[in-house]
Amino acid sequence: VIQESSLSLLVKNVTEVRDKIVKYAQDSGGYMVSSSTSNPQDSPTSTVVVRVPSAKLEETLGFFRSLSIKVVSENLVGKDVTDQYVDINTRIAQLERTKTKLDEILAQATQLNDITNLTKQILTYQNEIDSLKGQQDALMKNAELAKLTIYLSTDEIALPYSPSETFRPSVIFKLAVRSLVGTLRKLATLFIWIGVYSVVWVP
Repeated sequence: VIQESSLSLLVKNVTEVRDKIVKYAQDSGGYMVSSSTSNPQDSPTSTVVVRVPSAKLEETLGFFRSLSIKVVSENLVGKDVTDQYVDINTRIAQLERTKTKLDEILAQATQLNDITNLTKQILTYQNEIDSLKGQQDALMKNAELAKLTIYLSTDEIALPYSPSETFRPSVIFKLAVRSLVGTLRKLATLFIWIGVYSVVWVP
């Protein structure tokens, strides 16, 4: 089973929590996939993607939750890839049987043209076998290491989540203030441009 989880966490210090998440993943036998941090005008945000051993998933989620002021949202999805793995295994076995037969025919071939054609076919089958084995290995690794995407911010509104309440006065107030600040900044920028270009349009 390939497990993927996402967490939206409200935190006091985005950078500090991000570093703790990465270190914990590495200490647990996992690794960081990606990390991005931005500093918008209102509040810093960060998105961290890590992989940790599936056996330690619950323990890891518990630690990540403890780093937050509030868990804004959490989502855990499991995908059973057993059928896909077995199907690939069956296809590999079929291809290997065909390749073995071609190897036997090649060993008895005497004509240069036959040897060339058989060699090309064998290489084609081998490439397909290698590709399928690569897919199989990827499925195994993804099943062994769960993928966690953690969204961090000091502002709850900046986090991706679905509000449990359709009407939230505090959220609406913050959005209104943010909109007002944005409008004032645009007006200030406009007046600065007008002031700079006044040396041209005033004369």
